[in-house]
Amino acid sequence: MAAAPAPQEAETSASALIDARIRDLADWRGATLARIRKLMHEAVPEVVEEVKWMGVPVWSHAGILCTGETYQQAVKMTFAKGASLPDPKGLFNSSLEGNTRRAIDVHEGEAINEAALRALFRAAADFNGLQAAQKKAKAKAPAKKKAGS
Repeated sequence: MAAAPAPQEAETSASALIDARIRDLADWRGATLARIRKLMHEAVPEVVEEVKWMGVPVWSHAGILCTGETYQQAVKMTFAKGASLPDPKGLFNSSLEGNTRRAIDVHEGEAINEAALRALFRAAADFNGLQAAQKKAKAKAPAKKKAGS
């Protein structure tokens, strides 16, 4: 049985798969996905690229930040914890009814508010980092003794 690839190898192969996905689209969706990816790397240089769920690009940092799904009429960025993120520029325009996720659908010809999207990517990474730190601190905290024990 073959060993699992090292984390750096897995990231490289995921990046290559995302490159291939962008090339294969060869239309406005590929260009949009490439632009989103570039903005993600500008906002969160330490982001990890993954490919899950039958080829969907996923960007992670202490957990999933967002996915980059492509459909015939839209490129959809689904933020795993979008409902917990500030969205002062009103970028979220899809999946608004849930308690956890939020999404942004980009259609052909639509402009992307790049500064606001970079800020949203950074907020998602900061939120995940904060949650991870809180979880780690909670795990390390000594158990409280009950009175009379």
